[in-house]
Parts: sequence; structure tokens; C-alpha cells
Amino acid sequence: MPDTFTIRVNGTEHAVATDADRPLLDVLREDLALTGTKYGCGEGACRACTVLIDGEATQACITSIETAAGSEIETIEGLAASGQLHPVQQAFIDQAGMQCGYCVPGQIMTAVALLRSSPQATDEEIVAEMTGNLCRCCNYENILAAVQQAAGRAPDASAP
Repeated sequence: MPDTFTIRVNGTEHAVATDADRPLLDVLREDLALTGTKYGCGEGACRACTVLIDGEATQACITSIETAAGSEIETIEGLAASGQLHPVQQAFIDQAGMQCGYCVPGQIMTAVALLRSSPQATDEEIVAEMTGNLCRCCNYENILAAVQQAAGRAPDASAP
């Protein structure tokens, strides 16, 4: 018999009847039709499924609905406001931070969490935080340039 869990996603409260150990990723995609968060590895290793839970970058594929219950969850769909892209989203466009685009929602959510806690993050901080986000296209230089732009700095071609 499923339990009912309450989660707040992108400012809207949802009651979800499901098994306690069901991954948050499945709830977001299947129950709430928020398909911007991607399934990558299912093991928390690639970070394609990154969402913000109470402001922290978290892998939704390994986070149970029970763990997420009562939390504020933000997905890629919740970033744009009043018809304007979030600055990180815009920077990814400006700096060609995507090729196939599959990893981009997780990359963007990780960058948003970083820049909220460290608005002028250094290149070293950016690289350290973004390292766990895997890009199958190996577009890391453009991803770094996008996060540099969102941090208010001109992208540095000589950065690590």
C-alpha cells in the first residue's frame, strides 16, 4: 500500500501516493511530467538528474521520495521567471555550453547552486564543483565559459 508524500516543486505543493523508496527522479518525470531532469546512470555518478533540494545540488535518481518529502525542490523547469531565462541558462546558450544537451539540466542546476552560495566563484571553485557532472560530448571548456559568464566574468580561454 503506497504512502502519501508532500513535496514542493518549483513553488507548487504536490501530494504523491507512492512507495517510500521510489526515486524522486521517477516521481518528477512520471507523476509530475517534469521531464527536464534527465535519467543518466541511475547510480548518482553522472549527475544528469541534478535538482536542488532545499538549495543543495542533489542527484534525484538516488534520492527517495521519502527523503525528499517536506523539502523545497527546484528543477530546471523552475529557473526561468517572467519569460526570462535564468542567467545560467542564458550563459549556456551564449557560450555554446551544450552539444547534445542531455547533461545540460544537471550542469545548469549544479552551477546555479554553486553561484547562489559563491556568486563570484573562482575557476578552481567552478571546476571543483562541476567535476562530477559528466558530459558525453566532452564540452567542458564551453561549460566552464558559461559558468564564468554567469559569475559575471568574461570567459577565460586559459582557465583549467
